[in-house]
Amino acid sequence: MCGIVGYVGSSPAYAILIDGLKRLEYRGYDSTGIAVMDSGRIEIARAKGKIRDLEAMVKGVPPAGTVGVGHTRWATHGRPSETNAHPHRAGRTVVVHNGIIENYSSIKKTLIEAGRTFTSETDTEVIAQLIDKHMDDGMTPIDAIRAACREIKGSFATGVLFENDPATLYAMRNECPLVVGLGQGENFIASDIPAILNHTRQMIFMNDGEIAILRTDGVTFMDFDGNPVKKTPRLMDLNPVMAEKGGYKHFMLKEIYEQPRAVTDTFRGRISPETGEVFLDGLLLSDEEVRRIKRVLIIACGTSYHAGLVGRRILEELARIPTEVDLASEFRYRNPIVGEDTLLVSISQSGETADTIAATHEGARRGAMVISICNVIESSLARCSDRGVIYTHAGPEIGVASTKAFTTQITTLYLLGLYLAERRGTLDVEARKQFIGDLMRLPGMMEKALETSKKLERMARAYEKYTSFLYLARGINTAIAYEGALKLKEISYIHAEAYPGGEMKHGPIALISEEMPVVVLLSGDRVYEKMLSNMEEVRSRDGMLLVFTAVEDPMVEDMADEVVYVPMNNEYLTTIVLTLPLQLLAYHIADFKGTDVDQPRNLAKSVTVE
Repeated sequence: MCGIVGYVGSSPAYAILIDGLKRLEYRGYDSTGIAVMDSGRIEIARAKGKIRDLEAMVKGVPPAGTVGVGHTRWATHGRPSETNAHPHRAGRTVVVHNGIIENYSSIKKTLIEAGRTFTSETDTEVIAQLIDKHMDDGMTPIDAIRAACREIKGSFATGVLFENDPATLYAMRNECPLVVGLGQGENFIASDIPAILNHTRQMIFMNDGEIAILRTDGVTFMDFDGNPVKKTPRLMDLNPVMAEKGGYKHFMLKEIYEQPRAVTDTFRGRISPETGEVFLDGLLLSDEEVRRIKRVLIIACGTSYHAGLVGRRILEELARIPTEVDLASEFRYRNPIVGEDTLLVSISQSGETADTIAATHEGARRGAMVISICNVIESSLARCSDRGVIYTHAGPEIGVASTKAFTTQITTLYLLGLYLAERRGTLDVEARKQFIGDLMRLPGMMEKALETSKKLERMARAYEKYTSFLYLARGINTAIAYEGALKLKEISYIHAEAYPGGEMKHGPIALISEEMPVVVLLSGDRVYEKMLSNMEEVRSRDGMLLVFTAVEDPMVEDMADEVVYVPMNNEYLTTIVLTLPLQLLAYHIADFKGTDVDQPRNLAKSVTVE
């Protein structure tokens, strides 16, 4: 997830761009840059790191000019560096871009064969080179943009400047958000409203397949085929703080609703539905090393540990590798059996979790092959992973209680399972294609699960007075019960415990009464009938049953006090679909109780000390 801002008008562009980027810095934080049209020449300044590093580079002598674009980056292609930072130039063309160009490799090869020289490792530079080549072939700027939009595949929100068209800013969108702001004698583009809200509240939201042409005297729109598109501005009645939250009451709620997009971004460009292949370019494991693995050890803390528990089932059942999951805080203080045939998978949203980093170093010292799954480029964990990193593409997560970090970690473990299965020969092509097809259907199912929010809000109002909850599940869903209970504890301060359903008679059954809501997770797996028996045991002791299920069953309706339905995917991905309503239930209960949802007491986003 990255941030874009653009300006065309009569005021100095640099100050407007820097201000906008600062308001978007939460969307990308490994590099930044601006391009300003100055006397017919585009001046570019880029820096690895934060916006303050860019300002220090400029050193009080910013580029002059009243037309420009800016970008703050979270890397998807190419490591963080000044060279890979946006904007990217090709001849007369300068581009900033959010998204992923899925066919960039083939386009890049064709362009190199045509004599084009690339200077970065990014997919974005392909856009600039392609547009500039079309202009070399005699096209006008708008025709070159339209041609490029028809050739590239993937997601893009893009701002484009041309030295031979110095008074115009172009923008195009496909599957990535982009908004146009309308002012008096000036106009703006941004990837998110906060970047430009201080300058205008008249906004036009671009749709997929549209191009905007911005000049000081107005904005026109067309589709990729050149047909005019009529757009109607909207007056945004938001203050800047609410705008950063996308209109949501809390960052946590915003991030819950961002999960379908975050999961899509995590697998986009990494799968081939046609061949059943998974591409994890960040891994440095050879095929021989993959075949040599005799054991996988997953280490993590908190929410990431729960994702690891789901991952254990995925890796064992798809790749057929014995897998263990260990709490990093415990692993570092015992004498674990780790060898050269062990693949150590460290999971951390921030990549700065002290216990996880220490445990990773310990595993590496004992000879394990180390990879990590994390969300922050060049984090400490990423740097100590000798066999590579698989980055989740959750984007920055502001709420302390993790939501999209969790679901993108499970998605990444699913990709890892398929990747290892392919190279170890444990799944044939048709099976892998089916699993990939299931993954592609997942974001739509997540959207459906989020539609339960109104019902969950009503349930939260009815149950927020209770002081203790019990969560029950079996099999792979047990990890989701752990995560659901953790979310309730973290943000509402209500005591909550989670147990495997099969363990209920070994202690937790003593807690069940009419004062104890019991949250049950059901999916159509091999332990479905067993969970129905657990529900009967709860009901016979006057317990309240709040059932979250992917199966429509009249028997469940008869037993349960509340039933929340979600779509069913395969058993590995249904865990993600079931997670969303549990997050919403915890959120709504906490909101009704009036707790600090985004910054709950005693908790920190990243636990960087022991």
